[in-house]
Amino acid sequence: MTRARHEAGSGPGKETLFRVIFRSDTPAGMLFDVLLIAAILVSVTVVLLSTVYQFNLRHGRILYAIEWVFTIIFTVEYFLRLYCVRNRWGYASSFYGVVDLLSVIPTYLGLILTGTGPMLVIRVLRILRLFRVMHMNRYIGEANILLEVLKAGWRKTLVFVYVVITLVVVFATLMHYVEGPEAGFTSIPMSMYWAIVTLTTVGYGDITPVTPLGKFIASVIMITGYGIIAVPMGIFFSEFYQASNRRRGRRTCAECGLKGHEADAHHCRMCGAALEQS
Repeated sequence: MTRARHEAGSGPGKETLFRVIFRSDTPAGMLFDVLLIAAILVSVTVVLLSTVYQFNLRHGRILYAIEWVFTIIFTVEYFLRLYCVRNRWGYASSFYGVVDLLSVIPTYLGLILTGTGPMLVIRVLRILRLFRVMHMNRYIGEANILLEVLKAGWRKTLVFVYVVITLVVVFATLMHYVEGPEAGFTSIPMSMYWAIVTLTTVGYGDITPVTPLGKFIASVIMITGYGIIAVPMGIFFSEFYQASNRRRGRRTCAECGLKGHEADAHHCRMCGAALEQS
């Protein structure tokens, strides 16, 4: 996850306001960020409490009023950020800019639509600013490795998902015709639900086979489930290991397994095989 670099705009008070809002290397900036994070935490807590029926029944009006107070505060803060930054569209279209906007929209939508209140929990994403406040930006680079892993392993993951879906359809069809509606397997889609629950070893127990053949098929699915659970973990661990090596200049030869190649090396120094280019 990359953080957009914003610059202060030119105008009365913009540079001072920018240092307070976007920087945390001054006492005023640090205080602003700490108070902002505290407000976010309290606001999210209010949203969570509003979904508790008994609590909301007794204190609903107070929670509603508090929510509007925080919404107004966050709205003013959002427009102040737009005011003091030089590239307004750059901020508005950045990750934090989008999150800041989405954190206030649900309250206003609640005036014309119902059920938008719980969407306000998106404000918890604003806590990511804690990385900046606590000077933990260097750890964001490690998070980028995860994104790199997801990007590099999507083809293998897609093949794995296809195999799982195929198994689910095959087993669901067998169970539908072996067990029938009497055991709860009323249709192939319903049987697919059961197959997914069984294959992932969740086992809700709301649908269970009753025939010996059905129980045998269920046993096969359970054993298969334990076998395939390790597959995605292996895929991501392998990609993570390779991504870490590429970032640290310790690339590994895919042919002989020799480690320690430099980042700009093109061939293995042991077997001469071409190295995967990052």
